[in-house]
Amino acid sequence: MQFLLTPFTIFNFISILTLIVEPLHTSATCRGFCGNIPIRYPFGVDDGCGAPQYRHMFNCTNDLFFLTPSGSYKVQSIDYNKKTMVVYDPAMSTCSILQPHHDFIMTDIQSAMMPPSPDTVFALLNCSIDSPVLNHYKNLCFNISDHSCDELYGACNAFRVFHLLSNSSPPCCFTNYDTVKYMSMNILDCTHYTSVINTDSLKGIGPLDWVYGIKLSYSLPDTGCQRCSLSGGTCGFDTETEGMTCLCSSTMNATRQCAPGSFTDGGVVHTPWTVFHVVLLVLGIFLDLIIS
Repeated sequence: MQFLLTPFTIFNFISILTLIVEPLHTSATCRGFCGNIPIRYPFGVDDGCGAPQYRHMFNCTNDLFFLTPSGSYKVQSIDYNKKTMVVYDPAMSTCSILQPHHDFIMTDIQSAMMPPSPDTVFALLNCSIDSPVLNHYKNLCFNISDHSCDELYGACNAFRVFHLLSNSSPPCCFTNYDTVKYMSMNILDCTHYTSVINTDSLKGIGPLDWVYGIKLSYSLPDTGCQRCSLSGGTCGFDTETEGMTCLCSSTMNATRQCAPGSFTDGGVVHTPWTVFHVVLLVLGIFLDLIIS
């Protein structure tokens, strides 16, 4: 008995191959954790996961790091309800350690999408009397919760050295992110900086008990992710076009949402359309056998 494939069967066979081998350019899997930090939309540590606006901003080794032009900052926490992320600069001076001065620099898109929150304050330390924030731009400096810069020099061992060297408290300035964004530490003419978060609740709390770090407030891109999530998918994007995709499984993706009625078998999602083609192929082969 000679076995012949009809054009109908060949068409269905090619259709199934097309469904199988025509992938969207996305990551096969999206990790949900990096260390103890949950990774959810709009963030992603695998290329093609999350929102494209945050692409290449994170690195996951044993811990999660936020990447900027000035360095890698360890992510301490992410609050997805409040849309905030706290990062720590390992090269930043704190009340207990004095570090060589450097700048905190973000890209333009980082500054627009996730700037430091209003309750994050930068303290510029050991400033020259010629510093612009002490002269023409002195309006950029302020006290936080009734605290003055002198408290940092008096309470913190790391900063007390400035007082000892000059036999007085050198000028300093509490300011917001825009100041250090547009003026480098060299322009500001201050030797060191530190940053404090949750400054709205520091009344009556001394510098030794402040929380040092940088809190970022991120925005959520409107890409239709909720529709994808409700269908059981994970929001991602095509790595070539950066168009939004809904990651339905390791082998199948959709444009906006996972197909209704799809089911999983061993981690692979089969949609009704794919099953329909399989049935047609089987029937075509069966008919070929009968005709032959």
